[in-house]
Amino acid sequence: MSLDTIRFDEKGLVPAIVQDAASKEVLTLAYMNKESLEKSIETRETWFYSRSRQELWHKGETSGNTQKIVDLRYDCDSDAIVVLVEPAGPACHKGDYSCFSDSLLGEQVEARADRFAIVSELEQVIAEREAEMPEGAYTTYLFEKGVDKILKKVGEEASEVIIAAKNRDAEELKWEVADLFYHVLVLMREQKLPLNEVLAVLEERHSSK
Repeated sequence: MSLDTIRFDEKGLVPAIVQDAASKEVLTLAYMNKESLEKSIETRETWFYSRSRQELWHKGETSGNTQKIVDLRYDCDSDAIVVLVEPAGPACHKGDYSCFSDSLLGEQVEARADRFAIVSELEQVIAEREAEMPEGAYTTYLFEKGVDKILKKVGEEASEVIIAAKNRDAEELKWEVADLFYHVLVLMREQKLPLNEVLAVLEERHSSK
């Protein structure tokens, strides 16, 4: 990406949409000028321009909630940027995973018909837990213990699936498979592996048959 390609507005700014590279959740909307964009590219961490303070600011400089840049993409008009990041903590100053946590429609939002929507929702919740680390949450406990604990749980749940299947216990099997799915998603988050990449592999294998 050449900075000459980006069309800054009359104030020398361009909107930067920050998105979790793994979960694809939109984390925040901020603004960059040429200098903050240059520093973002140079450091591979997000730098923005504060319109209220009229100065550069480095995300996470005081909170520690930095954002490691995976990619920087610009739209077809070159006047907006999507910043794909690996967040090291909440994006919102309120301590939330994403700044976009409230809905104008509230309870009017209808449940999605997609029967696999829960998988995407669970991936998002796991990402939120890693960012916010709420006390007492089981997912927080797994991230605190680290990859060895997560791998142990994946192995245990896989064994439980095998036992339930061997016993022809359908009721037990569905619970154990659900547990395995969950722990695999936690492992993928710890490894920074987006679910979309796994789905892409499945699609590629299917299309090649």
